[in-house]
Amino acid sequence: MRYLLRLSLLGMLSGLFLAPMAVAQDEARISELSYLDRQYMSQQRELIDDLVRRHFGSQIRRNRENDLPLLQMLLDRELVRPTDTGTLQAMGVVLGDLLAKDLGMHWVIYEDRVGRSRALRYKDSDNYLFPVTMISRRREADNRTPVRDIYQKAYDIIAPLRDPLPFQ
Repeated sequence: MRYLLRLSLLGMLSGLFLAPMAVAQDEARISELSYLDRQYMSQQRELIDDLVRRHFGSQIRRNRENDLPLLQMLLDRELVRPTDTGTLQAMGVVLGDLLAKDLGMHWVIYEDRVGRSRALRYKDSDNYLFPVTMISRRREADNRTPVRDIYQKAYDIIAPLRDPLPFQ
């Protein structure tokens, strides 16, 4: 009987101590990009820029009016196929750079129980976008949403959170 009482008490106590840890595991951990992350993302940008230069004689300029049509042409001309996840995700980095520039966001590492992702964060808020997979997940599922629409949908999520410009 004493053994069962001790076991029961031990079970209750361990539940009290483990419960906060379980909650903590569900919370996201945010950190800055590591040197390796920055290097990898730089290589992804170069991959897309090289494709654009080779096939279209243009370049990625980190300008929405220039880059979104170039990303779309890579898809339309099937230069990047739905099975090429790495290149599709590299396109997502370029898309993310445009969103970061236009919305005042910055790249971070977002870690949760699902895994580790590169994400865009709006200021120091809990508002994130995950552009690396915005194009790849759609294409892999044969969803042909235009790149401009993907950009606009992401933009529209964050735009209402931005501080209004003076005199508006």
